[in-house]
Amino acid sequence: MFAGHIGAALAIGKLDRKVGLGPLIAASLLIDLLLWAFILLGWESVAIPENFTETHQPSFIFPFSHSLSAAIIWSALAGVVAFLWYSERKGLHLRAVFMISIAVLSHWLLDFTVHNPQLPLLGEASFKVGLGLWDNMPIALLFESFILVAGLFLFLSGANISGAKKIALSILCLTTLAFTIAGMTIAPPPPSAMAMAESSIIIIAVICVLAGWLGKEKTA
Repeated sequence: MFAGHIGAALAIGKLDRKVGLGPLIAASLLIDLLLWAFILLGWESVAIPENFTETHQPSFIFPFSHSLSAAIIWSALAGVVAFLWYSERKGLHLRAVFMISIAVLSHWLLDFTVHNPQLPLLGEASFKVGLGLWDNMPIALLFESFILVAGLFLFLSGANISGAKKIALSILCLTTLAFTIAGMTIAPPPPSAMAMAESSIIIIAVICVLAGWLGKEKTA
């Protein structure tokens, strides 16, 4: 659901463009960023099953990043950071808190639709949920494509950015979608969990920086 998370951030960004697209995309991907960092630290884990080439679904143990309770906590903490970061911009900081917090929480809600029941409500031993849309991959990818394209359309509609940046942002988003589709259909198994974590962190950082720059509106 990588591209879908970006689509959610784009749609949320329509509410107030002064918040900035970079922070919103970073918020929408925060839970995944924490997941890969925790995997590198050995706090969470990912396993590549033998049938990966058929399912393209890794198996995660991720109570600290992807449980519902953790997602709520990360959402609240992100809201606190947003409140402090935007505190000098009166009239904006409360909207920023709402938008950043919702962007973080939207990650869990979207993951809930696609993951098999492996998202814990509390700790790892708690009840796990997930609608398992990835079991019907064509429908899941159509759903994700719709979220990204709709979010991109909403964000670009009325955006005060140059035509060149609109085109570049569109290319970035559609390229991300293409890699997401490839990763969920034809990509070979990753060489290791560590390589998967390291590459994912780099990709998230690059997309946040590029999207933040391309989505920055002109100043009067």
